[in-house]
Amino acid sequence: MPTQVLDEFPPSPAVDGGAALVSWIERYRAISPIWFNQKLGLWHVFGHAATQQILTDTETFSSDLSAIAPATLFMKGNFMRMDPPVHRKHRKLVSQAFTARTVADLAPRIDAIVHELLDEVGDAQEIDLVSALSFPLPVTVIAEMLGVSAADRPLFRQWADDMFSANFDKPFDPNNVREVERAAMPMHDYLLEKIRERRVRPQEDILTAIVRAELDGQRLDDEEAVTFAALLLIAGHVTTTLLLNNTMRCLHENPDVLAALRADPSGIPAVIEETLRLRPPFLGVPRMTTADVSIYGQDVPKGAMVIPSLLGANRDPERFPDPDRFDPTRDNTHISFGHGAHFCMGAPLARMEARIALGILLDRFPEIGIDESKEIVYFGAQGVLGPKRLPMLVKHHAKV
Repeated sequence: MPTQVLDEFPPSPAVDGGAALVSWIERYRAISPIWFNQKLGLWHVFGHAATQQILTDTETFSSDLSAIAPATLFMKGNFMRMDPPVHRKHRKLVSQAFTARTVADLAPRIDAIVHELLDEVGDAQEIDLVSALSFPLPVTVIAEMLGVSAADRPLFRQWADDMFSANFDKPFDPNNVREVERAAMPMHDYLLEKIRERRVRPQEDILTAIVRAELDGQRLDDEEAVTFAALLLIAGHVTTTLLLNNTMRCLHENPDVLAALRADPSGIPAVIEETLRLRPPFLGVPRMTTADVSIYGQDVPKGAMVIPSLLGANRDPERFPDPDRFDPTRDNTHISFGHGAHFCMGAPLARMEARIALGILLDRFPEIGIDESKEIVYFGAQGVLGPKRLPMLVKHHAKV
């Protein structure tokens, strides 16, 4: 088939929270589910079926981008950028420190943190959900898991903001890679110091578990341990922050769903899954082809960058009827947390944090909604979707 070529950057989600980006994807997908972007030098894939194929076939679609994305910081031991069988070995190693039991045991503490944070809101009827809850909740949880001081939470947010505010228009430009690495270096140095401390003075925390984890007599070295801690800090807290913010956006836009949740909170998990489908926190997962391959009948050469769009896949009308409609009752097989070998290890924690937080928000506030008189500020990076400031109006229960 003839190659469909475009020559433009995708619209930034910073302008309108992703509405223009959704329209952009739908406009091009109506012509073809795969396009070559000659401005960026990569292939966009907008279909659900091919996205699953790409994420499943790790032999043909490699996660190792070192040939075209020459980053060095947080790369050693970064199993997100490895392929099987090496990926499997490293993931198994770090999973010893991040078990399902570890996550499940956090539920009571997450419940307590949400209440503590909302207690600090007091009687305020205008709040920024991000600063009041959706940022400090996951950062507090992860900070406690890692065993670092809660007083350092503002550092985590600054590091994340610095990294995401770097120039992402050309994400694989070496100059931009160096810019991101400069922004991340303070976090690297901080975590390296903590890792070295745990080797000398172990504690009951995830950092200690990371340095002690062993597989076939092998342990993570300092840089590998720092990489895993950094992934947990950044991806972990950003995912939950965006998921909770996007959920409140979806409920504000669908008051009937909000009313149904108040009547029956058991629907909260389905609402969270539909939010993940409609507004995934992360928008794409780059891969590099290791051989010539056909995608939707399009010949893609070896050594090409392919970016399957999670946003496009989740709104593919071939898989989801009426894809732009928020419908928690639908058969939901979204791929917002990835698919296959690289399925997000932190997905259970993000889901649990969002579920607990949403339940408490609805219980504590008989009325809650976005303050439409105030501006919503969105993340500007091409790779993430959601507000970084979300002004909301809340009504408190009458005091007895």
